[in-house]
Amino acid sequence: MKKTIVKQMNILFYLILFKKKLARTMLFFEQNRWPDKPAQSRVWIRSKRKHYMNENKKLTGKKALVTGAGRGLGRAIALKLAHEGAAVAVWARSVDELEATAALIRAEGGTVFPMVADVSDIPTIARHVSETSGMLGGLDILVNNAGVNRQMPALEVTEEAWDAVININLKGMFFIAQAVARDMITRAGGDGRSCGGRIINMSSSLAGSVLENRVPYLASKGGVNLVTRALALELAPYGITVNAVGPAIVDTAMTRGMGASSIHPKMLFGRLIAPAEIAAAVAYFASPSASMTTGQVLYVDAGWTIH
Repeated sequence: MKKTIVKQMNILFYLILFKKKLARTMLFFEQNRWPDKPAQSRVWIRSKRKHYMNENKKLTGKKALVTGAGRGLGRAIALKLAHEGAAVAVWARSVDELEATAALIRAEGGTVFPMVADVSDIPTIARHVSETSGMLGGLDILVNNAGVNRQMPALEVTEEAWDAVININLKGMFFIAQAVARDMITRAGGDGRSCGGRIINMSSSLAGSVLENRVPYLASKGGVNLVTRALALELAPYGITVNAVGPAIVDTAMTRGMGASSIHPKMLFGRLIAPAEIAAAVAYFASPSASMTTGQVLYVDAGWTIH
């Protein structure tokens, strides 16, 4: 008798459980209108898969601009932001490199707008930013990645060499940030708090330390850190965060061309930094997770700056 009661209770439990699952399943199909024909079913499944994949992307619906995106680190950053769901405008001076970056983004199903632009040409920056914002329908994220380095002893630095580095790494960086911030604020209606923009500058592990033969570069990256903090202070009332990422030696064609293929003793993990590892830090600052982080420099430098 006791066994019979237990058996009946188990059957009742499974019937209730089945009824709940059936109700949830019917509600799901009713809400999502399961199509009748097999061809329609395949389209429906693909659309739902894309919808759920997009839900997991942190930057879906955002519009980003990445400078110096023709190769190396800039290309990796553009690919990462696109992978996270952002529509990306990419700037560089080389048409071929731009098209190569754009092709990689399109191959992954991303949206990309390449534009030939020279960040050291200050009078053209405002126009390029306006055109880029118009193509994307606004800008939510700026990554000031464009940068150069000229190695030479301090006693041999010329005004031309100094200007070539400072104009791209610091001067151009500031005026692009200024133009983008103005665009963000204007499109938000000017009241600021609803803006929610993100500006991410590219610093360096050398912003606070020194190596020989790099005076213009050191000056430019030290300036990047201070400008980042100053902009974070002034743009906070408009809801814009400003941060920087500081790499050590990244495995790119530029660093290999400067003889940086060997591991510096200050880098503790026995290898160069992959561009994707820097891109991940940039994506963090661009994401909702960093909404209360501003004026900071995140060093992705394999321990360089702890020395």
